[in-house]
Amino acid sequence: MPDDMTLPGNLVPASPVSQPVEPRDAVTVVLLRDGAEGLEAFLLRRVKGMAFAGGMTVFPGGGVDQRDADTSVAWTGPPPEWWGEIFGVDAATARAFVCAAVREMFEESGVLLAGPDATSVVADTKDYARARQQLVDRELSLAQFLAANNLVLRADLLRPWANWVTPYEEPRRYDTRFFVAALPSGQKADGETTEASDAAWQTPAAAIQDAEEGRRMLMPPTWRTLDEVGALGSVEKVMAEERSVEKIIPKLIRDGDVIRVVFQ
Repeated sequence: MPDDMTLPGNLVPASPVSQPVEPRDAVTVVLLRDGAEGLEAFLLRRVKGMAFAGGMTVFPGGGVDQRDADTSVAWTGPPPEWWGEIFGVDAATARAFVCAAVREMFEESGVLLAGPDATSVVADTKDYARARQQLVDRELSLAQFLAANNLVLRADLLRPWANWVTPYEEPRRYDTRFFVAALPSGQKADGETTEASDAAWQTPAAAIQDAEEGRRMLMPPTWRTLDEVGALGSVEKVMAEERSVEKIIPKLIRDGDVIRVVFQ
């Protein structure tokens, strides 16, 4: 990632906010697979004109729903307490983060980290297309969806990666927990979401080259994460990586028509 990363000046209001906005809890999942040319990440290009990160290329993710903390979710893998220690929150909040990660990835990519029992994962999610839309429309909670289909959430298929917080200068701010996950065998990521104009699998190097040559726009957390997973080179190595997760809050400095990003 370049040390002098800059962003278009129109991404941040010309006048600084008088009081930093309290960031909203959010999650994102770096979905990975081993492709013919090496490690690939699933990327979505957000629809232009969206209030936050319009036109940017991102990983699947979104805000944490209050219902994501539902304790009735059938769960296997590291317990909420373990996730809480990693992310520096209580167990109930950590449970919500993990459930939100599974839900958001299913909503935005069609990939579901759940199965009939603690050792399996669904091979095809087409049968859950209607429920997927109901989740998007908030007509159904993750807990209700899993219970109705006798599915167990596979928290063991996620790994913690990072915690990025939107800079103080932004009018919309998110405290985002990053996870990594491998594409389950038999499943396909489709990107059928109204929030994205296109979706694609790319090697981290290709995605970064697209950004450098103006074909994509990457926010600093996306760029750095692509750098990090790309350096490891395979799904196995990424999933085995032990991470110390600390909050990263970049600082934005206006420099004429561009914004310089400074990492503190």
